[in-house]
Amino acid sequence: MTEESPRIARLLRELSTGRRGVVDEFWRDVTATGAPLVEDVRDGEALVTFLWRGEAAETATYWGVDVPLRRIEGTDLWYGSRRLRTDLRTIYLVRHRGFAIPTDVTGVGPTHVDPLNPHRLLFPADPADPHDRNYWMSLLELPAAPTESWSTPRPGVPRGRHRQTSLRSTALRCRRRIGVYRPAGAGNEPLPLLVVFDGHISRAVLRIPTTLDNLIAAGRIPPTMALFVSAPSGGRRDRELRPGPAMRHFVLHELLPWARRRWRISADPGQRVIAGASLGGLTAAYLGLIAPDVFGAVIAQSASFWWPAPPTGREPQWLTREYARRPAQPVRLYLDVGDHETNAYWGDGLDQVSVNRRFRDVVVERGYDVTYAEYTGGHDYVNWRRTIADGLVAVLGGPGTPGTGDAAPVRHGDVPAPAVRARRHREPASVAAR
Repeated sequence: MTEESPRIARLLRELSTGRRGVVDEFWRDVTATGAPLVEDVRDGEALVTFLWRGEAAETATYWGVDVPLRRIEGTDLWYGSRRLRTDLRTIYLVRHRGFAIPTDVTGVGPTHVDPLNPHRLLFPADPADPHDRNYWMSLLELPAAPTESWSTPRPGVPRGRHRQTSLRSTALRCRRRIGVYRPAGAGNEPLPLLVVFDGHISRAVLRIPTTLDNLIAAGRIPPTMALFVSAPSGGRRDRELRPGPAMRHFVLHELLPWARRRWRISADPGQRVIAGASLGGLTAAYLGLIAPDVFGAVIAQSASFWWPAPPTGREPQWLTREYARRPAQPVRLYLDVGDHETNAYWGDGLDQVSVNRRFRDVVVERGYDVTYAEYTGGHDYVNWRRTIADGLVAVLGGPGTPGTGDAAPVRHGDVPAPAVRARRHREPASVAAR
């Protein structure tokens, strides 16, 4: 049975009296104070109630938190409540059926930001992509959400140099834009290298250059160079970011040789990291498996280990099967996923949490050096921009790095991140499961 919001219960009592204007008064109040409503905070949880007003056949929140809304009979007011952990930070939209607005950029039908929630996250359009555009998502941060200190500029921290360039790719059949980050004070010494997919979003939303500045200045990782590989918008991105010869050839035989001709990069594979989120995380893990002599470290955030989606000629969780089948490689892995990623999008029961846990179990059993974390949240950028710091410390920090330890969770500033249960381990994988 769904728990009732105290504020909604009061509204229903007022409506039962027949007094006119009750809904309008309620809407004015919540418009002034903002929503969703956060009530009954206790035992690490809060009752969160989402609201919308309008005509539709069905309404629900979507993305990082899925809550169906129901209509109060005789009104145009919809509400839905769910008890959520107070350390939740996520993004969401309001989605409808039978409501005439254009299909949102997410491609899931009529969706929009929560009109009552003033907190939003902008996904800025890539200025170099004529098909891209700005879009917003609503941001939900409950009272105990972890701090994001590494992704915020700090006074006195030198900023690395960043510029945009491009290279002609035969494999991708285009000129691909590359963002180049060089740490402050870098000389002519060989540097560790980080290669990141979805380059524009990784810089503009995940704030990886700022995180690198702060971690380097704090001595948590060595001065590290980064290459941000741009991604086209729409379906072409989805076709590129999957295990296969095109991206493999581009990264190994075009991007890396091009970078080596221009900068001094560490010859140690353990100092070269390939990173990505979602499909980008899948491809990062793929390159770590097939080219451990090039990339000795992988950061895979909410990786799409369910791939490929049916129907295809390959079985789902193909990459997990490949890791299980092949000899273990000298590759360090950082994996994370949100505990709200429980929707099975392809009708086969393969949700993101389950496939990430399965992948973790396989690589731990095979003897890989693994750091695994589950954060409170969904498939979203506000958590990846925070946990990317955990990933960088896990694969680049090493046991001698100040403030790190083989069994200790990564901490953000002086405040422990309670949602992060990262551990570098070789013990049975069940101890990392929630």
